[in-house]
Amino acid sequence: MNSRTLLSLSAVALTWPSACLAEIKVTAEHNPTPSASAPFRFKQVPPPSKSDAATKATFTLVDGERDANGGDLAKLHDGRVPTDDDQPTENFFFRQGAEGGRIRIDLGSNTPISQVNTYSWHPGSRGPQVYQLYASDGISAGFNLNPKRDTGPATCGWKLIATVDTLRKGGPEAGQHGVSISDSAGAIGSYRYLLFDVSRTEDRDAFGNTFYSEIDVVEPGAPVVAASGEDTKPITKTFTADGGRYQFTMDTTVAPDLTEWADQQLRPVVQEWYPKLVAMLPSEGFVARTNVTIRFRDNMGGTPASAGGGFVNCNAGWFRRELKREALGSVVHEMVHVVQSYGRVRRDDPDATRIPGWLVEGIPDYIRWFLYEPQTKGAEITTRNLSRAKYDASYRITGNFLNWVTTKYDTNLVQKLNAAGRTGKYREELWKDATGKTLQELGSEWKTFHEQRLAAAPKRDDAEPKKAAP
Repeated sequence: MNSRTLLSLSAVALTWPSACLAEIKVTAEHNPTPSASAPFRFKQVPPPSKSDAATKATFTLVDGERDANGGDLAKLHDGRVPTDDDQPTENFFFRQGAEGGRIRIDLGSNTPISQVNTYSWHPGSRGPQVYQLYASDGISAGFNLNPKRDTGPATCGWKLIATVDTLRKGGPEAGQHGVSISDSAGAIGSYRYLLFDVSRTEDRDAFGNTFYSEIDVVEPGAPVVAASGEDTKPITKTFTADGGRYQFTMDTTVAPDLTEWADQQLRPVVQEWYPKLVAMLPSEGFVARTNVTIRFRDNMGGTPASAGGGFVNCNAGWFRRELKREALGSVVHEMVHVVQSYGRVRRDDPDATRIPGWLVEGIPDYIRWFLYEPQTKGAEITTRNLSRAKYDASYRITGNFLNWVTTKYDTNLVQKLNAAGRTGKYREELWKDATGKTLQELGSEWKTFHEQRLAAAPKRDDAEPKKAAP
């Protein structure tokens, strides 16, 4: 039975036998529209627990690398769950572009296990779960405590318990996924170690590693205390733009001190520029999101801002420091990502061509630094960054390259690149079609232009101006 074809579009349960033990049951449920007030509530999969055996267990990364934008392994057994679908630091996931990895759980001693439950939540392809679960008592002949991915666990003292795959061909992936592995006899077995051999959900882009929110190991008859999310009264304000065509929600729940600034300074920028961005980046048949939420968060680590689906996420701590400098511009950058919507076609068409990541970030920075706030000159090429000035360097430098090409060769180039990226038809030949020159030729000409400009300019110190002595 193919698990990829059995989940419907609503919150439903699916049970299928493990490939190795007929008595093992794997129950998977998907809820594409979870309730914010009651996250991770399914019909058959139990809710996450904060009193299970995994709570005090030791989690170890056996193979693979943690993504620096996510939480550490402690997030998998801290008894807390995310409160929305795009909270990287409240989930564990493997490094961008990696093919997954392996996680070992040490329960401390052989422990009877009735269930192993896993939970994930994401607004896109990082919601589904794909992994194999192994177990061991740790005393089997030839036992290898840390089998790397080039070693089959079954060959070194581990027993395959279950194979999990909650992907559904053609179905939505966004939302919450819950999996419960159990046994019809009441207990999976008695083990000290569990090993998760985790695979990514897709390889069409670098963002295919699942956002795992919690892993529970439940003992037979043990009392369960439900895991919790944050319980804070929300502080939100809604407003519209373009005559009511676009609706926005501003959420400052975790940063009440930023509520006034968000309303007086940020809201007018959003109202003016979101419709402008939609108009700047059209493509045939495309309809931009009409509902967008801008939310401040206190769990984004060192990431200033991000976007996913219809959400713009703002790092509250970073924004407090940048209110008079880069705060507004960073939101404009993220709103461009919302309008780009390049991920849609990849989910619908596996043969779609992916637009390069340096352009995905370069286009928003071109719009930000050269159209929204050109007076700041935040994307200038100087003697300091000339050595790093490559057309595919991403962000500001790519933004500068795009501005040069559009100014000299084709004012509609960014619009053409965006349309190609959105429809999955990007190809490098687009550059020559639009300008008569290859991408590499344009990059070389642009670099030479800046080298000559800087060589002809009066010599000056690119360092920050020195403060006058008091």
